[in-house]
Amino acid sequence: MKTILITGAAGDVGTHLRRELAGKYVLKVSDLRSLKKINKEEKFVRADISKFSDALRITKGVDAIVHLGGYSVEGPWEGILSANIIGCYNVFEAARRNGVKRILFPTSNHATGFYRRDQTIDHRVYPKPDSRYGVSKVFGEALASLYAYKYGMQMFCMRIGNVNAVPIDKRRLSILFTPRDLAQLVTIGIEHPDIRFTIVYGVSNNKRSWYDNSNAYRLGYKPQDDSETHAAEVLVREKPGGHPIAEMHQGGAFCVAEEIPNPAALPKKGKKRK
Repeated sequence: MKTILITGAAGDVGTHLRRELAGKYVLKVSDLRSLKKINKEEKFVRADISKFSDALRITKGVDAIVHLGGYSVEGPWEGILSANIIGCYNVFEAARRNGVKRILFPTSNHATGFYRRDQTIDHRVYPKPDSRYGVSKVFGEALASLYAYKYGMQMFCMRIGNVNAVPIDKRRLSILFTPRDLAQLVTIGIEHPDIRFTIVYGVSNNKRSWYDNSNAYRLGYKPQDDSETHAAEVLVREKPGGHPIAEMHQGGAFCVAEEIPNPAALPKKGKKRK
């Protein structure tokens, strides 16, 4: 059974993925935060990936890495730089030094967020990031390409939509990525023999999708879910209005936001965790 490292394992996506992959792989899970629940089949290792020594320590003895760790929303440059750019480089380079050949990099729909909603795009489009966060994901894709072609590693980049069981608003009807479809695509990224440098979209089979995801389908991806089953209930509660730039572009609020509170932030000193 392969051993898979999941960084950022305490986050929402990491939590879904750990549940879906339980029993299929030996899971080594890591985060700067504590995990609310650690399954007996998992090994938790606390790490700060902005420190190369930590990245080197957690990437030892694994067969593949799902690198979810980082600043997951738009934020100040210092936070994005430390977690998503320095942290990403540290994980990739530590993996190379430790002989780990395969990395799954969950990039983001925000790497292409300034494409309009009336456009259908595929994996070959030029990046149009909608935020500093989106820029950091474009950096990760470029770094993955470097490590694939310079060092012979196998790099699988998934431009993740919104991982959830159901869509929560109109925009997410186009980018829903259910946990079971996430697990299927991740499994392809871990197991498929013909990966060198590949970009796919991490979305379910949504009728309203903005993506031509044929690059994932050619690898055998067969998403089981479609957000359209929830469309009526989502649209009836959708409030009219909103920022015109956000409403026009695929990235939504990220196209206009300057900073969103970091859901992965540690509690400030002097404050108790709730």
